[in-house]
Amino acid sequence: MILAGDVGGTKSNLGLFEVVDGEPQLTRSAQYHSPQFPGLEAVVATFLAAGPPVAGGIRAACFGIAGPVVDNRVSTPNLAWVVDGAALAREAHVPVVALINDLVATAEGIPALAEDEVKILQEGVKAAGNRALIAAGTGLGMALIPRVGDRWVPVASEGGHMDFAPRTDDEIGLLRHLRERFGRVSVERVLSGPGLFNIYQYLRDVVKLPESPQVRERLAAGEDPSTVIGESGLPGPDGGCDLCSRALEVFVTVFGAVAGNLALLGTATGGVWLGGGIAPKILPRLAGGRFLATFRDKGRFKPFLEEVPVRVILNDRAALLGAARHAASLLAA
Repeated sequence: MILAGDVGGTKSNLGLFEVVDGEPQLTRSAQYHSPQFPGLEAVVATFLAAGPPVAGGIRAACFGIAGPVVDNRVSTPNLAWVVDGAALAREAHVPVVALINDLVATAEGIPALAEDEVKILQEGVKAAGNRALIAAGTGLGMALIPRVGDRWVPVASEGGHMDFAPRTDDEIGLLRHLRERFGRVSVERVLSGPGLFNIYQYLRDVVKLPESPQVRERLAAGEDPSTVIGESGLPGPDGGCDLCSRALEVFVTVFGAVAGNLALLGTATGGVWLGGGIAPKILPRLAGGRFLATFRDKGRFKPFLEEVPVRVILNDRAALLGAARHAASLLAA
């Protein structure tokens, strides 16, 4: 038996797996609200206490965590946690605990995805070249997945914290607004759940687009701003907010531009994958053309980017599956 987890700033997904013929099979899982716990040790203890004892004990564990992992230790940027793999192993009585970046975990989970767990935005040209992964959620994560020999090897990145590079007059205005609020402006200040709210506030307070009374009421009631804006900016019974629609438009435009930059950075002829919690929720906008327009808008490299496959990961357990696959590999080491 192995233990795996996908640990983010908002939620933590944990799962217990049985390894059968080298492949992990999920036996039990649970989701927790990360900020309600003082650290990962408490989350793990809660999860293990909720189920029956594991006969023979847990042989290995792996956790994909949002943040830079150095020497099997990480200080999470969107949580007040410091996680140490060795300390967690002692506390949970597990022989070996590996910590990996959450985007590395997601990349490890890509081979386990079924066909209906992926949405194709651009078919591109199928190739066994390098891949890249970008995921917007509570924060913004990136990973390069170079092709080494006959396999893909995920490489952790903190690219979400690189400088935001505006492309249009509207985005320059957004940069100036955010710079007044935060000083330095990273891409994550725009491409994340809080980033979507930052865009909304800029359009409301600086551009002076009118705010819907319904949206104002939901925000005042304490609902998650990114959820409110996302739902209200899409077609459907909860949609119809022009300000939210415009905020999503800016978000998707920047998302496409940054994903295109990542494809160039990693020469991702094998494809770019969109992970995280936001992309599946705004699929109509991502598929509407604006994302791909800015993804391809790289001057002389437009033909190159037109051939790069672009896919959205729909399975929100991709990182959990990837962490489990990594834990299973520790048994064979």
